Amino acid sequence: MTIKTSLALAAALALAGAAQADTELVIATVNNGHMIEMQKLGKHFEAAHPDIKLKWVTLEEGTLRQRVTTDIATKGGQFDVMTIGMYETPIWGKKGWLQEIKPDAAYDVDDLLPAVRSGLSVDGKLYAAPFYGESSMLMYRKDLADKAGVQLPERPTWAQVKDLAAKIHKPAEGVYGICLRGKPGWGDNMAFLSTLVNTHGGQWFDMSWKPQIDSKPWHDAITFYVDLLKNYGPPGSSANSFNEILALYNAGKCGMWVDATIAASFISDPKQSRVADKVAFAQAPTAVTPKGANWLWAWSLAIPAGSKKVDAAQKFITWATSKDYIALVGKTNGWGSVPTGTRKSTYANPEFLKAAKFAAAEKAAIDSANPTDSTLPKSPYVGVQFAAIPEFQAIGIAVGQQMSAALAGKTTVDAALKASQTAADREMLKAGYYK
Repeated sequence: MTIKTSLALAAALALAGAAQADTELVIATVNNGHMIEMQKLGKHFEAAHPDIKLKWVTLEEGTLRQRVTTDIATKGGQFDVMTIGMYETPIWGKKGWLQEIKPDAAYDVDDLLPAVRSGLSVDGKLYAAPFYGESSMLMYRKDLADKAGVQLPERPTWAQVKDLAAKIHKPAEGVYGICLRGKPGWGDNMAFLSTLVNTHGGQWFDMSWKPQIDSKPWHDAITFYVDLLKNYGPPGSSANSFNEILALYNAGKCGMWVDATIAASFISDPKQSRVADKVAFAQAPTAVTPKGANWLWAWSLAIPAGSKKVDAAQKFITWATSKDYIALVGKTNGWGSVPTGTRKSTYANPEFLKAAKFAAAEKAAIDSANPTDSTLPKSPYVGVQFAAIPEFQAIGIAVGQQMSAALAGKTTVDAALKASQTAADREMLKAGYYK
């Protein structure tokens, strides 16, 4: 072998070694705007960490949940970083399925909003880092309220909301008093309805894990909801969830809407909304108690317990959920586009406050949500608009179908609640919560 050939071979081996030394992180994420932006900006992370390459698996929300749940439960090892929420994190953290998130001091864990940090922790340890967070609040047409001579307080009651809905409901003019979710699903209509039940003094399960669906607070809440939408909602409400109502609101067809705070940036954007300059914000309405009146959610990044690339995954998660990342989005796309609902420093930033007129209402909503104390009677579960137990998905889906049927007039509220109670009892009995 000549010296030249030897040198060429050595160089090739060195290059192969360098290529093998690169760590490829496989990241499973949801196909929404904020996550798509994270993928585009991933090149900045790769430039700062030349030994780490990012591989993205982007999925619809339902498919994502299914894939990551199967992978983590079977220890499949397909993903190094998973996008999960406040439902999965406490369940999987308690089971030992997730690595603890341990960012460096510069990350400033204490800057995370307390409600969000608490919802992603088990026994004080963080098991997922929040990428963006949300609560729910009341978004309404200030011009219509003014015309009706009604001034809503910062935290209205459901009685006040119903009164205003009656005054501004003008279907002949293409405006409905109020729009609310009706499409069945544990994360669709039941996200909203759980908060309505909470504020009416209800809960999913009592301290013995007995379902409480066929109870007075549930009857009061669901009867109120069905009557409200029947009298002052748009036709076909039983098929509407977030996206359908967003389209109605932006077209000027909804007088009021109680839903995710993340909607605020869309309905106040003149590029998307016909009524961008007419919207105002208040806290989610209350009934018997303010407890659990508004939900809490955060799309977050987590590391499966069996990951062989923990150090690289920790570095990526630290970067993607840091103050620096938020500043990068602000600089690249404008401060109205940053992922919100995670850090105190975002809400202290004058550039963000100038770009987001909903900021104060959004932060107040998130701060007031408490996933460990969201019901008037004591409850054994963590979660505001869900119960963080594996059985909840099946129960939430079954109940959601019954509530949607009641809203559509296919069954009565009483029959829907009775059927829901039976389905929940069966599921909890089967899972061994009681005999």
